Amino acid sequence: MKTILIIEDDLDIQEMLQFFLEDQEYRVITTDNGIDGVSIFRKEKPDLVLLDIMLPKMDGYAVCELIRRESGVPIIMISALGSEKDQLKGFELQIDDYIPKPVSLPIMMKKIEAVLRRYEMSGQEMKEELHYKEMTLMVDNYRVKTGRQEVDLTQKEYEILKELLENQGKVITRDSFLNRLWKYEYDGEERAVDNHIKNLRKKLGDAGNYIETVRGVGYRIEKIY
Repeated sequence: MKTILIIEDDLDIQEMLQFFLEDQEYRVITTDNGIDGVSIFRKEKPDLVLLDIMLPKMDGYAVCELIRRESGVPIIMISALGSEKDQLKGFELQIDDYIPKPVSLPIMMKKIEAVLRRYEMSGQEMKEELHYKEMTLMVDNYRVKTGRQEVDLTQKEYEILKELLENQGKVITRDSFLNRLWKYEYDGEERAVDNHIKNLRKKLGDAGNYIETVRGVGYRIEKIY
């Protein structure tokens, strides 16, 4: 059973969408404001988000931007703001589709099915990605993004970051980096790891602060729960 998160402050519309989707055998979670929406998204990890624009506490555009920093999960905006400008702003924030109000439930259902189908197919066909907050690492093609900005890393910098992301919460020693990535021991060359980490942090900008130094041991990235 797939989970859909509805972030909608009009309780009549929220209830209508919830009942309809539950009848279609979806698990539905609802909230009426943007801040709770982001919190619930992080906790529940839904398969799709139905997102209103005009929300209290945090509008739908801001919610979308925060979710996109962490996940590529499908987002469909549902709003009475149906102008071309409003829709374009949503697509610029990487929503997957847009449904104007009043909502046609049969059309909404078809769009949900189509978006989920595309998402599942892309997950099978595209290269695997690792996500950590605003960072995205494309496995095996040496590409890394922070937000929308692509970061130019060397092969070793990329491999170090990949090791850290795949082992969140674990301390990776300098010797371990040398053995795993250089495939043999560098006698007295632990400084090479430190130099790569230094350059990696600089290139990642603010995201470089996620790489923690464990004094006298090595490095880690804190695990996200």
